[in-house]
Amino acid sequence: MKTARLPAALAPWAGTLSAISPELAVAFGPLLRRLDALIGEREPVADIAGDPDGLGGLARSGRPDQLLPSEWLLADEFPDEFLRRFVDGELLHLAPEFRTPAVRGRIAALVDAGPTQAGAGRLVQLAALLVLHRRAAARGTELVVVVLGDPYGRRLTGDLAELLPAWLTARRPVDPTPADVQHALDGLDAADQAWLLTSPRLAERLPARSRVLTSEPTRWSADGAGHAAVRLDGATAELPLPAGEIAVRALRGAEFRRAEPVPADGQGADPGGAAGRALPAFTTHARALLLRSGQGTTLFAANLPHPDARAVTAVRARRHDLPGPVLAAGRTGRRLIALYVRDGRLVPYVSGRPLDGYTADLAAFGFGGALPEELSARPLLPVLRGGRDLLLPLAGRWWRIAPDGSVTDDGPLGRGAPGRPHFDRFREPRLLDGRPLQEAAREARHFLHSGDSQAWSADGRTWTARTGQGDESRISFRENADVIGMVHDGPAPALITVSRSGIVVRSVRADGVRTLTRFSGGSVPPAVHPSLPLIAAETRQGGIVVGDANTGRIHFQIGGTE
Repeated sequence: MKTARLPAALAPWAGTLSAISPELAVAFGPLLRRLDALIGEREPVADIAGDPDGLGGLARSGRPDQLLPSEWLLADEFPDEFLRRFVDGELLHLAPEFRTPAVRGRIAALVDAGPTQAGAGRLVQLAALLVLHRRAAARGTELVVVVLGDPYGRRLTGDLAELLPAWLTARRPVDPTPADVQHALDGLDAADQAWLLTSPRLAERLPARSRVLTSEPTRWSADGAGHAAVRLDGATAELPLPAGEIAVRALRGAEFRRAEPVPADGQGADPGGAAGRALPAFTTHARALLLRSGQGTTLFAANLPHPDARAVTAVRARRHDLPGPVLAAGRTGRRLIALYVRDGRLVPYVSGRPLDGYTADLAAFGFGGALPEELSARPLLPVLRGGRDLLLPLAGRWWRIAPDGSVTDDGPLGRGAPGRPHFDRFREPRLLDGRPLQEAAREARHFLHSGDSQAWSADGRTWTARTGQGDESRISFRENADVIGMVHDGPAPALITVSRSGIVVRSVRADGVRTLTRFSGGSVPPAVHPSLPLIAAETRQGGIVVGDANTGRIHFQIGGTE
């Protein structure tokens, strides 16, 4: 079946619009972009730009003093071509980087779910929620929706695919009152940014305040209202609404969906190849990135040299064709060890110094003749050495494989986070390399470690991090995101997070947040090195890029095999 694509004008919205059907996304396009512009003119995404932090790469826009010297040379030698590139937006500029302070407050949408907002008003609310959710992700925080007059005082949060259906069903039989608005405001944190989405009737009864967005239908026809008069802080705009049939389906929830981000024109990867399924992984402390083919029987290993700060280095991955699906792999010294499945057994493959034995029956791990298919959809597991044995984390347990092929249960995986049955190296206390677990981390629900630092949290968002030297810091974020790793920026630890909507990757420190734009937007979360500030991600074009997890700069591009 052909994959529906967004028009190029909506490409920046692909992550946000993955929660609705492509047909509704296209119909909502004019309303979304004009509403986003209306809000953006009066409310910047971030309160401040942040402190300058060097250069982060190249961009196609910027000030004249940021133009590359080669572009000025082009202006001297070929002025007509320079003007063409200027008009078409093709001139290259140096892109400045900024370190932004950590955002503490959420974006809160106080929605009027009463009868007055039925129909056109709800369509404008839906568009406003999409806009505000996208802006919240850009700020590094989350969107919380408060239904005015709800007797249970519920707060709707989470991915858009979860939030939108909950908002749609939260209709109220009566219109809210000014007291309901004040009650909702009293329940927010002081740092939260509140937006009121309501009708002009209620807005007129409220004290003057900012961020009040009202709407009422206009331009009626036989098919219903064609436009809506939208007012925001004194400014008025008449915005187009989707056509009747698609609008009705949207208000019934028929156009909501759970899906991967909708690909934009020219940016979809080949679904038949390995792109989007390679799942790069750093399985050991070595400077080696491992990934497998879409068929699962080919292992690629890329050794990463020390980066050249002046340019992106192309790295070739060495190809290893195996007789069966690859389950786990790891580089120890100069030896690459992989475990693959063949004829109901787990068989070792070694590149480098030979390693005899270690062939084990799958039945010893509690499996039949084959492994569950879900394992092939996850990154490679690590293979570690424990004395003369091989150590393998599989199915919630640690296993020892002896040279004679005997298998011993070596205990459960660590409890680095509740509800995580799969192995996560950062959350495995067993891999602390002999360092004791911090006393305060023993009872915490969430645990994380990297290098000589440990971090723990009760809720997964507010973390206490302590380095090996005893320096302690508090790192927190409000975005609905998962922590996928921890790195160090000098002596200071930083959490690497991935938002649950749009795959936005950020580096979060105690003193600020940086969005890792070049590693965001992929179909799967990136891989973070367990002890070095390295991060690897699949690009939309199917390639692999590796770079600095603190600055977001790309150091290596994986392409080709040998």
